[in-house]
Amino acid sequence: MKAFSTQFERHVVLVAPDIPWNTGNIGRTCLGTDASLHLIKPLGFSLENRDMKRAGLDYWHRVKLTIWDDFESFEKKMDPQKDEMVLFTKNGAKPFWDTPSPARLFLVFGSETRGLPQTIVSKYKHATYQIPITDAIRSLNLSTAVGIALYESLRH
Repeated sequence: MKAFSTQFERHVVLVAPDIPWNTGNIGRTCLGTDASLHLIKPLGFSLENRDMKRAGLDYWHRVKLTIWDDFESFEKKMDPQKDEMVLFTKNGAKPFWDTPSPARLFLVFGSETRGLPQTIVSKYKHATYQIPITDAIRSLNLSTAVGIALYESLRH
């Protein structure tokens, strides 16, 4: 029995990820939800990194993975529509539980150390979301944030 309906097409987009084990964990989550993973260069690690592969376990080779030289190449080829882009940022305008749920959706996350580039945030300012946290921490772990956002997008 398939856990997810094929009527939903989900894409996780990581812009310049820095930490290999986060990317490995995210790849594993993508595989478990039938989502595609897009990595936008520059990457802060090699795809051959032992920690990334360990986090992805023996599933990594089955992840629907695309690597892009830059965000513009990703946009040109994937051609996301205005209502298909959801950017997650600490200062997002809307809470994650208000994430739209079109049939095709791109969940976009920035690097662990720098977040999303302002050029991307400015272009999609209508689509910025945040996962609320207390003042006790600066941010959630990237793989945790992706898991929360991806499953919430499928819950709708």
